[in-house]
Amino acid sequence: MNKKIIVLLTVLIGLFSCTTSISEKDKEVYTSKGKEIAEASFLELSTQLTAQMKAGGTAQAIPFCNQNAMPITNQLSKKFEATIKRTSTNIRNEQNAPTDREVEIMNQYKKMISEKKDLNPIVELDVDAKKHFYAPIILKANCLVCHGKVSETVNIKTDSIIKSLYPNDKAVGYNEGDLRGVWSITFKN
Repeated sequence: MNKKIIVLLTVLIGLFSCTTSISEKDKEVYTSKGKEIAEASFLELSTQLTAQMKAGGTAQAIPFCNQNAMPITNQLSKKFEATIKRTSTNIRNEQNAPTDREVEIMNQYKKMISEKKDLNPIVELDVDAKKHFYAPIILKANCLVCHGKVSETVNIKTDSIIKSLYPNDKAVGYNEGDLRGVWSITFKN
């Protein structure tokens, strides 16, 4: 009887361990899907934010972002049948707080930057055995108006607006080319 239990446990452990890895083919497929989703999400968010900046500067764009960024991301999540998240170790919106794994990924990207290595997306199975995509978000020059250094690229008025809407904001002090955070996409199937 004990031998049967040991054999059964061995088989179950073997099956479980097989489900915790992802094939190279799946990595390619989900890297492609993840890139498509991240690019479409970036395009939608940046297009709408740029329109708000043109219409009324940061005084209009920051409140727009505060009220609409999450709904836009949620709408895209439904469209792509995936959970789309942008996160950072220096968050502005507390609803985007990183998981422990996302922090590990960002630290890995920061180390790669310091070693002058290329940053590539990562596809893996998460703790729930769902396929997960991570990709770096690198700060562009036009983002410095809201994410740069206060009194240098972020003016005092903009900083006041940000602080009024995000009292615990930590998403400033960046330079162009810095790692702002990651796209974190969990596929539903």
